[in-house]
Amino acid sequence: MSTASSPPHAPATLSRSLFIFSILYGGMTCIAGVLAFKQVALGPLAVEAGIFAFLMLVVISSTVAQTHGQKTANRLVLFGFVPLAVSVMLIALVLSLPPSDKMPPENLTAFETVLSQTPRIMLAGPIAYGVSLLLNVKIFDALRGAAGDSGTGVMIRGAIASALSQSVDTLIFITVAFYGEFPIGSLLAGQMLAKIVLSAILVPPLIILLVKLAKRLDEPPAVTG
Repeated sequence: MSTASSPPHAPATLSRSLFIFSILYGGMTCIAGVLAFKQVALGPLAVEAGIFAFLMLVVISSTVAQTHGQKTANRLVLFGFVPLAVSVMLIALVLSLPPSDKMPPENLTAFETVLSQTPRIMLAGPIAYGVSLLLNVKIFDALRGAAGDSGTGVMIRGAIASALSQSVDTLIFITVAFYGEFPIGSLLAGQMLAKIVLSAILVPPLIILLVKLAKRLDEPPAVTG
């Protein structure tokens, strides 16, 4: 007496756009902290360069919320802790290993300066990341009913969500990392202003661009016959 074997489970499908955006998102979580060591001048604004990677996280999470829904975007933000944690552990491992005697001392000093962080900064980064990115997704999706899904509506939602979430990110990071070490009022004000301006200028058109890219990537292949 033979019994029919149960059919194998169908593999879970992942759209091409979500696959590509997830890879890009993971890379941005790892590089943001390294870029932050350079201060750049944008006209009258002075801002740490890590904001560019962080704004890309905002753009990608908003795009995923627009194209795949808020729950998927929230999962993307939470999964972003994985490459962030792995990169931190690898950095700690490399810093603990003895350097080669062939490495120039000035190169070793520069390497350790960039990658060594105080415990408060290491704590502030992940907290600010998680809270601000989840907040960005929540605000962006909550404004859907008021602003709509037109190109203009998406841009307005993206600008508002990014400006608010980046302000919260700045408040959390600077407070946790530096409160009590020196007066942080002027630093908070300057960074918030810079991030709000960049959010208004850069985020809306980039979201529109990535939404169009997502639609193109997820188009079914043309059937020829």
